[in-house]
Amino acid sequence: MIDPETMHVTPIEVTTELPAALAPLSEVARNYWWSWQPKAWALFQEVDPELWSKCQHNPVKLLDLAPRERLENLADDRRFLASVQAVRNALQNDLDGPAWFAQQPGGDGPAKIAYFCAEFGITESFQIYSGGLGCLAGDHLKSASELGVPLTAVGLLYRRGYFQQHLSADGWQMEYNPELDFERLPLERVKAPGSDDPLTIDVDLPGRSVAVAVWRTEVGRVPLYLLDTDLEANRPNDRRITNQLYGGDQEHRIQQEIVLGIAGHRALEALGLRPDICHLNEGHAAFVALERIRRLLEDHPGLSFDEARQMAAASHVFTTHTPVPAGIDRFPSALVEKYFRQFHPSLHLDMEGVLALGRDNVFDKTEPFSMATLAIRTSDFCNGVSKLHGEVSRDMWKAIWPGVPAPEVPIGHVTNGVHAKSWLHADLAEALAAQTDDLPKNASLDAKLDRALVEPFEAVRKIPDEELWRIHQECRKALLAFCCKVSPVRPEHLGPARHYDAPLDPQGFTVGFARRFATYKRGALFLQDPERLLRLVRSETYPVQFVIAGKAHPADFGGKELIQRIVRFADDHDVAHRIVFVENYDIHVARMLVQGCDIWLNNPRRGMEASGTSGMKSAMNGVPNCSILDGWWDEAYEPEVGWAIGGRMNLDNEQAADRIESRALYNLLEQEIVPEFYDRDANGVPRAWVQRMKASIARLGHAFSTNRMVQDYATRYYLPAIERATRMASDDLAPARELARCKGTLRYAWPAVRVRSVAAHAPGAVRPDHDVDVVVEIEHDGLNPADLRVQACIGEADSTGALGDLAVAELDLNPAKNGQDGISQYTGRVRPDRPGRFGLCVRVLPACDLPTPVSEPGLIRWHGQVEAAPAHTAAAPAKAGAKA
Repeated sequence: MIDPETMHVTPIEVTTELPAALAPLSEVARNYWWSWQPKAWALFQEVDPELWSKCQHNPVKLLDLAPRERLENLADDRRFLASVQAVRNALQNDLDGPAWFAQQPGGDGPAKIAYFCAEFGITESFQIYSGGLGCLAGDHLKSASELGVPLTAVGLLYRRGYFQQHLSADGWQMEYNPELDFERLPLERVKAPGSDDPLTIDVDLPGRSVAVAVWRTEVGRVPLYLLDTDLEANRPNDRRITNQLYGGDQEHRIQQEIVLGIAGHRALEALGLRPDICHLNEGHAAFVALERIRRLLEDHPGLSFDEARQMAAASHVFTTHTPVPAGIDRFPSALVEKYFRQFHPSLHLDMEGVLALGRDNVFDKTEPFSMATLAIRTSDFCNGVSKLHGEVSRDMWKAIWPGVPAPEVPIGHVTNGVHAKSWLHADLAEALAAQTDDLPKNASLDAKLDRALVEPFEAVRKIPDEELWRIHQECRKALLAFCCKVSPVRPEHLGPARHYDAPLDPQGFTVGFARRFATYKRGALFLQDPERLLRLVRSETYPVQFVIAGKAHPADFGGKELIQRIVRFADDHDVAHRIVFVENYDIHVARMLVQGCDIWLNNPRRGMEASGTSGMKSAMNGVPNCSILDGWWDEAYEPEVGWAIGGRMNLDNEQAADRIESRALYNLLEQEIVPEFYDRDANGVPRAWVQRMKASIARLGHAFSTNRMVQDYATRYYLPAIERATRMASDDLAPARELARCKGTLRYAWPAVRVRSVAAHAPGAVRPDHDVDVVVEIEHDGLNPADLRVQACIGEADSTGALGDLAVAELDLNPAKNGQDGISQYTGRVRPDRPGRFGLCVRVLPACDLPTPVSEPGLIRWHGQVEAAPAHTAAAPAKAGAKA
């Protein structure tokens, strides 16, 4: 073996010349639009079914490696060429056709939205993703393409992607990292505008400058730019910055995130694509905010950091996918100082000011630098990824807003979804599309499926039970056959995949469980009572089998032990044909599982699953869920569509929770789920089960799709951010400057703000829907009353006197008492809406132009509060707002 690092190797590229008649097929192959088009998929499979599988469904590689004779035969096949042209025309129509976004108020302008993420899961042949976050990001791009959202995506191009998984003979996870073949992917190096030279972006790291290459690929209408440091101009260690996803130590991680955020934004600017809005998908991308603030300061001499931050924050959307602090990137202060020593002067901040941006409590200098906190402090729009995760996130970061009740912490939610056309089985998609009889006969399958997915109940209701059951049985057979195949991507020296002496039962009830093997996801919960489990899997009358997949992070030995425990249990009890672990979980394995299982199992510790998109994929394929009420299932669950394991109580004792919830799972399987599945009529159809399948598709299919999700992002965040950013930028950023001034003035004088008195008056006994008059006096020495907002909050009181479920009423400044001697009077009314024991409390907030009244950390004052809430704002430390 010749090592290119020790001796010079001249590259020679050998490729197959594609017949001219097949050029349209090559055009389709170079846009990932094909990945959600069954007819395009079928064309590539027809070229060479075996090679298509060996190439991991990579059409560029397929056309490069296909035998010349086969390609020439296809070039002479009129039927095949007609199909190619039809698919190519469909691609062009989708790229150029009318779009939903442009029809929305404010959506027809020239705004550009940049979407930054550390991973993108588009298809199995492009391994730059690890799991749920990447698949969500890939599905986001696909739906943005379909809806015409003017999105440009930015990520990293990992030379070795994410690790591939192999289990040893005793079930221990082993990892290997094959290199991606960039030349056989739909990638092209981006050239500098007006030049034939490749574009290179420079980013400073300690003591040197690192060159970053930019690659581009297409996901329908959405361009995806990927950054790569593996260039000869860079040092060996710097060439490896983008070598592997989630590999290396903290220093490697901060280098990657600097490249993603800072070099990523600079790449867009170099291409003339300076974004109006930036969506930071998880904290990995938070350094985008610092680069955008730096550029504003560079473009507007005399602007302060606070003014630039107001402008930037107005155009930032931050999405957190993390329900636990351990899942957030946190860097030691010394590491941040090392990497931002040269950068911080350009922000007009000292280093302590930069560090404060990443701390929940800016006064705690021992607190590490949190990428999520940086994103929160520099974004006017923040959200979690399910309703419950929004609640968890508000509680998780409430320390940033001291004095603000957790329900009012300004973090919302957009529940995740999945891209239906990417995950629906082709036969099911065709069956749904066939039921849309209100479209013209010549309407495309794509158009019919679009209609069916928007109104899934009507479509699925019309599918005969026998037809839906037949489709699902074929999916199950395909899955079980796939489970016994040897993985085609494993290097020979690692040996063969695990195989099973006895085949899985093609008619047996099949439980699917697949996800990252982190301990909180409790992948081995179903092993809690071996006797009950063995009775289920050994039953000859009602056989049950489990198909399991998932990777543990290479450094997560607890997750690896869970995998080994499952494999050893199956081997030790001679049930390896009933409890099967499928190696190397990826998009292809996931697709087979969510289409072919009979039920989808999910049992994390409640509150620790942000969303759980795999269950959405199964639901739209008619596979009911059996899950803990966590993530998306907490809001999706209804008895007609699946089962809930346990209730909504979080148990502090983990061992007790495992016992209780595993028993609940066994009870459901034994008493409800398995009997219903095997309850067949004379035609062999489980009618009640099929009705549950139909309800799952109808009620959950569109509601938990990324088309619905991206529409939510557009209407709740993108379009409001465009409007707010446009307003803040008007008149040479005058509104942003005024907002910074207002907040600065309030922050300085806030200790003097106090609620002096509160008087509540009601005529006689208070009854529901009767007004209560409120009169409040506020001390505000040195402040203009117009800068203050006074609110009366009424809520039902519990036994301790604590108020919940607050209703807020704005109080008006009394013109007759409007600030003389530093005291103003505010009046208004509140109204209880039901009988009960209520309490009233008054608070003072800024009257600045804020996204929400409580947006600014530290600027809140309650009646009876002895000290003002500490101003946990990143501008608080000395010199933090001063120019360097």
